[in-house]
This record gives sequence, C-alpha cells and structure tokens, in this order.
Amino acid sequence: EMKVAVVGLGYWGPNLVRNFSASDRVEHVLCCDLDAQRVERFVRKFPHVEGVTSFEDILKSDCDAVAIATPISRHYEMGMQALRHGKHILVEKPMAASVRECEEMIRCAQEHKRIIMVDHTFLYTGAVRKMKEIVDRGDVGDVYYFDSVRVNLGLFQHDVNVLWDLAPHDLSIMDFLLPRKPVSVSAVGVNHYNGMEDVAYLTVHFGEKMMAHVHVNWLAPVKIRRILIGGSKKMIVYDDMEPSEKVKVYDSGVEVVTREGIYKTLVEYRTGDMSAPKLDQSEALTLVVDDFLDSIENGHSPVADGETGLRVVRILEAAEMSIKQKGALVHL
Repeated sequence: EMKVAVVGLGYWGPNLVRNFSASDRVEHVLCCDLDAQRVERFVRKFPHVEGVTSFEDILKSDCDAVAIATPISRHYEMGMQALRHGKHILVEKPMAASVRECEEMIRCAQEHKRIIMVDHTFLYTGAVRKMKEIVDRGDVGDVYYFDSVRVNLGLFQHDVNVLWDLAPHDLSIMDFLLPRKPVSVSAVGVNHYNGMEDVAYLTVHFGEKMMAHVHVNWLAPVKIRRILIGGSKKMIVYDDMEPSEKVKVYDSGVEVVTREGIYKTLVEYRTGDMSAPKLDQSEALTLVVDDFLDSIENGHSPVADGETGLRVVRILEAAEMSIKQKGALVHL
C-alpha cells in the first residue's frame, strides 16, 4: 500500500486529500502547507491525515508520491525536488510556468524512472470521455472547428493571467479530442485591474481547414462553460453548466449538392435529430487518482502525462508572446 503526500491546502488540495484518503490502495496521507493554522484546522477535520508545514519533511518522508497543488510558480522547483528524492508526482495544471520547465521535469522523471502526471481533471469527466468516443468513432466526420467559452466573475489570481488560469481546461480537452496537432497560435487580451489580462481570446491554427478558438474572461456576470465541436457529419455541444444533459450530439451539417445548369453547386443545411448520450457519473478526480496509482503500480503512462501538460503549456506560452505582440501569429 502506498503513502501519498499532498502539498498545498488551498482551493484544490483538500479535494486531492479526500480522494487519496478514499482509495483502498493508499494507507497513509500526509498533507503540507506553509500556513500552520491551516494545517492544524485540516488535521482536526481529518484526524487520519498527518500534517506538516515544511516541504523538507515531505521530501525526507517515506512517501511514494507527491501531489503538488501550490501556485504555478512553485510547480517546477517542488516537482524537481520530489523527483530527485525518488517520488512520483501529480502536478496541478498548468504543469509549470514555461515550456523549458516542463521539458526538464519530463527529463528528470525519465532519468529517475518516476511517473509524472498533470491533473487535467476534465479529461476524466464522463462528458469529455464520451466526446472522445464519439470523435474517435468517426461520428463527427472531419472536425472543422473547436470553439470554447469559459467565463465568470472570477477569482482574480495574483500570479497568473486569465489565460493561464482558465484556458488549460479547454486546451487540455482540445488536445485530447482533436486528432491533429496545432501549428500556430494568435491571441489578444486586456487587463483592467492588476496588470494581469482578465479577458482574452486565443485562436489555435491547425493548418488546413481546421481551427480552434478559446474565449476566457474573469469579468462576466454569468458563468458559461461551453464547448462546440463542428464536423462534416455531426456537431457536439458540451455545456458543463447543464445539470444532466451536458453533452448533446446534433445530426446537423451541410450538404453540398451539385446540379446541372446555372447553379452548379448549392449548399444546403441539414438539421436532424439531437441526442444526449448517457454519461458516466463517476467523480473525475477519483479517476485521476486511480490512473495515477495505476501508473505507479504498473508503470504505464497516465492519460494526462507530462507530454500532455507540456503541449498545453506550449500553447499558453505562445499565446502570451502573441498578446505582447498585439495578436501576432506565433508558430509552435
């Protein structure tokens, strides 16, 4: 049975502690936060969890794996230390603050024969796994576009802009669902309050006839979490705010009819049935933890591995360069 440590007890850390504690394969959970009062409160609530305030204690401990749920700026340094101490790591998304950092973490994990996984939780939701099945089966046909909107009156982050905060969700879903790899990125954004962009539009180019667009915003009065995928045969709408039918598949599309004479080609719209497939209701984070523990036990690569994390950060880094250059195209 394994011993796991969770570092950072802010917003997401407690969810990780809860899921690791619930796993039959984990015998002991350590938690760590710089704020001693926070650790004390947490351990009072979960008496079976051991609490420490120093990351050094985690590194010296006999835990097998470390989950890092700290601000992004600490992911690289803590991840590298944990790997060098022979521990497997699960890193909160985005994986690190730059492409260079991600690449070094992957190299270090390979060198020490350790698993590195990024907590792109959305890839483990019933909705996204069902969409993957639909796209892979060819039901959508050729994918024409991926369009996402993720907006709300947000929790302003002190260390990252809205792109680094919200877009990793959509970019990881895009990376997971689309068969092709992006070639270039352009982005525009503005900041109104603390020097960090709070509204941004990101366009990802895939070469021939396919593109993706991601709109993220901390200044919206409503919460929207919606992804559209359009294809030559069918179209998918994924609305995460829907309580039950989060994924809807529309048998809508375009037919090009060729006729003799003056109107050689006519474009006709086809609107067919809508179906809402049944989705697996398992909690995504439980599946994240399972995949992580499986990978450690069996040595296979998790769904959201280091390479997945790196591809998302590569787009974020390019988007940031593009914003600084007023939307210039940045090649990946």
